[in-house]
Amino acid sequence: MTKTRLLAALIMAPVAILSVLLVPTPVLAALAAVVFLAALWEWLKLAEIDDTLARSTLLLCNAAVMAALVWGSRSAQGGSFALLQLVVLIGVAWWLLALLWMKHYHFASDHDSHARAFKLLAGTLAVVPAWCALGLIHASQPNGHQWLLLALLLVWSADSGAYFAGRHLGGRFFKRRLAPRISPNKTIEGLLGGIALALAIALAGALLIGAKPAQLPAIALVALLTVLFSVAGDLFESLLKRHVGAKDSGHVIPGHGGVLDRVDSVLAALPVFALGKMWLGF
Repeated sequence: MTKTRLLAALIMAPVAILSVLLVPTPVLAALAAVVFLAALWEWLKLAEIDDTLARSTLLLCNAAVMAALVWGSRSAQGGSFALLQLVVLIGVAWWLLALLWMKHYHFASDHDSHARAFKLLAGTLAVVPAWCALGLIHASQPNGHQWLLLALLLVWSADSGAYFAGRHLGGRFFKRRLAPRISPNKTIEGLLGGIALALAIALAGALLIGAKPAQLPAIALVALLTVLFSVAGDLFESLLKRHVGAKDSGHVIPGHGGVLDRVDSVLAALPVFALGKMWLGF
């Protein structure tokens, strides 16, 4: 890890944590919209929308969808989350389809309008539900801000656990790579190491938040699915980059690449965590 990469991480992590813990949900949702739309801007570039005007128009359309969802969630009683919950469910369904897409490596890899159309739709289905999930988790009672932080910690710890386990144990027990065509460096040992660390964080964090022991199996299940989907998010972005021969989605963050490179896993993880939290009631 370079000094630049480490310094950027030391700046971004406290800002993200303090924002989640201290900022009211409407303000956090607005800030998250800016970050997620910046990631979508890079996604559109990977989808080969090179014209700035066209990319800006598509970005504004997605911002309008977000605004419409907020407006549509208002009611005489002060607000309803049903519409946002539906969008989150659609987001989870999309990531299940993304697994099938990744299995067929060359799907939408051609540089034509049909391929771009699929990737444009995929961008909206990745970004908008994740944004809705973030707001739902943070607004949930009690301790929604702490549950959102735990969801993010799952993603971050899984990534760190996978890095260290893959570096020291990669290839020792499993000869086959996790996704050799999409991301040749990812190992099964790394995946298992990331899951192990994330599950430990999930159970410890849940107890600190105030979860009851009887809820821990459900929380562990949601944490496991959240980590698995976060890996899918990372792999799908790698697929997009391989289709266009890009190493990073951008160069906004020193040592880290683009915004999408930092939030790809989060985009897939948040809808799963939000849906699990809603259905299993913790």
